[in-house]
Amino acid sequence: MPLGTLDRNPPPFFKQGPSALSKLMVFSAIALFLMVADLRFRISRPLRTGVATVLYPLQWVALRPVLAVRYAGEYFESLTTAQALEEQARKKLAVQSLRANQVEELAKENDRLRKLLELRERISTSGKAAEVLYDAADPYTRKVIIDKGLAHGLQPGSPVLDESGVLGQVTRVHPLVSEVTLITDREHAIPVLNSRTGARSVAYGDPAVGTGQLELRFMAGNADVQPGDVLTTSGVDGVYPPGLPVAKVAKVERRAESGFARIICTPQALVEGARHVMVLGPIAQAMPARPVPDDAAPATRKGGRKEAASAPKTDASAPKGAAAAPAKGASAPQATTATQPARAASSAPATPAAPARQPASGARP
Repeated sequence: MPLGTLDRNPPPFFKQGPSALSKLMVFSAIALFLMVADLRFRISRPLRTGVATVLYPLQWVALRPVLAVRYAGEYFESLTTAQALEEQARKKLAVQSLRANQVEELAKENDRLRKLLELRERISTSGKAAEVLYDAADPYTRKVIIDKGLAHGLQPGSPVLDESGVLGQVTRVHPLVSEVTLITDREHAIPVLNSRTGARSVAYGDPAVGTGQLELRFMAGNADVQPGDVLTTSGVDGVYPPGLPVAKVAKVERRAESGFARIICTPQALVEGARHVMVLGPIAQAMPARPVPDDAAPATRKGGRKEAASAPKTDASAPKGAAAAPAKGASAPQATTATQPARAASSAPATPAAPARQPASGARP
């Protein structure tokens, strides 16, 4: 066989195209471009919304076995534990019934005192019940996904509670599901109020991953904070209604080398295993409009009278000099009598003390 007829090209199996380094550089550049574009222009938000909507049925089906196992474990709970929980519930119900008997009378008294002091009514917001589906996939954040979204009327920034206290805040809303950032997330901050001392501060999520605690930062070393103090929402941020339980102070470390104390708090809400939550409406919609005081209009009218009274006085000063010049021989009472009608007309809306001083001023020319 002649040598010129041999095919010297490699078989198709060994053809690799561009080198591996070239592919790495191209795909790295594309990935970097997409990250910058998503950060600046949010181009992936519609894509995320569509993917979340499409994957929701698959997520629902995938969660059924997990929920079945969970419900089976609860169904086969021991009788002793069930009886203990029933006894605790009965005691708690007895305490709550005792407090409920006083709620109506306290509410009436509170209403009377607020009307007496002309204080603004407390903010009342509506809420929607939701169920936690699963935790977010990012291990460096503390976020959960709930089964309510835009279709159910949820809005970004809505507070989320459970039966014990504040759980977090809605940060991203999809058509059927929403993302909730827990108060223990390292990028979350919430203004709190010490119910014992009344001091305001800000509680931040602990930056250490997996601790599930909060930290009061920038508190002076001699601040009046003790273990066991209960922290509630202060309401100054316009997001959380005031008076909701947030955390309890667990440990206070006062360090001599630092001017600030390290204060660790334990959340009141069940941030690690919450299942059913309550999503409150935005506090801005529930904020009542403050009425305008009734004494504002009289004050304006009074000021208008004073300005109107001051204007004729300046005009009446010219006739005084003109009338006093030709009547040199006239006595002071005659000059006062000649200018009395104009003064009476100009000082009619003024205070009663003004006409008593006018005769003396009229006698000066």
